[in-house]
Amino acid sequence: MSTKLTLTIDKAVIEKSKRYAKKKGRSLSEIIENYLKAISSEDQKDEIETSPIVKSLRGSFKMPENFDYKKELTDALTEKYLNS
Repeated sequence: MSTKLTLTIDKAVIEKSKRYAKKKGRSLSEIIENYLKAISSEDQKDEIETSPIVKSLRGSFKMPENFDYKKELTDALTEKYLNS
């Protein structure tokens, strides 16, 4: 069952997001719903078993102690989709 949701988002972000959705042939509601599904199912990700290949690569790359992968990912996605 679908329910209406009201969000307060910066106007420029909305406009860029609408253009992105149009280019992808999807609705903005669909994109947001899929995003919310993805972040709300994070608990299930812990149950996924790591493949042997991934296990063999563990420890082969050392990141700086202060590396914030979430910030880096957010910055990269913002640059890719909103600053194009």
